Amino acid sequence: MRDANRARPTDSSLPLLFLDVDGPLNPFAAQKERRPAGYTTIRVALEPGRPLRVWLHPDHGRALLGLGYELCWATTWMDAANRWIAPVIGLPALPYVDFTGALFAERPDGVHWKTERIVAHAEGRPFAWVDDEQSPADETFVAARHPAPALLRHVNPRLGLGETDFEALRKFATSLGT
Repeated sequence: MRDANRARPTDSSLPLLFLDVDGPLNPFAAQKERRPAGYTTIRVALEPGRPLRVWLHPDHGRALLGLGYELCWATTWMDAANRWIAPVIGLPALPYVDFTGALFAERPDGVHWKTERIVAHAEGRPFAWVDDEQSPADETFVAARHPAPALLRHVNPRLGLGETDFEALRKFATSLGT
């Protein structure tokens, strides 16, 4: 079985789309008593005795696959997203950014702990990144250190990915000629 993190791009002419799980795909900050419309609930036991409630929209996988990107996980779930998230939303196993050693590390410049690894993983390719924790410091970091176009799309963790997010991603990919 091929290690998803070692998989090389199938079409390097496509921009990358880095996907966070909690916030964009799992609107964890929505009211606890009300699952958002269209979402399904799964229980994930990442740690023994502590099941995690995750809300996922089964249509998101198809929508993401149709955007014209090469998809890549950029989440604390890392490869666990391939076991727990991908099957529920209809995605194949995806490569992931390895955040080992960087998880939750605070930087004095205010840049998110994921940003540097995402830029390195992109290897100069155009990319979009959906997350709920980006800031202007991340925009500045990417602009200064990444030679290709990049879209950092902040997603409200109470709402998850919505049509305006998908439209922004389509528009960015189209602007690149993909």
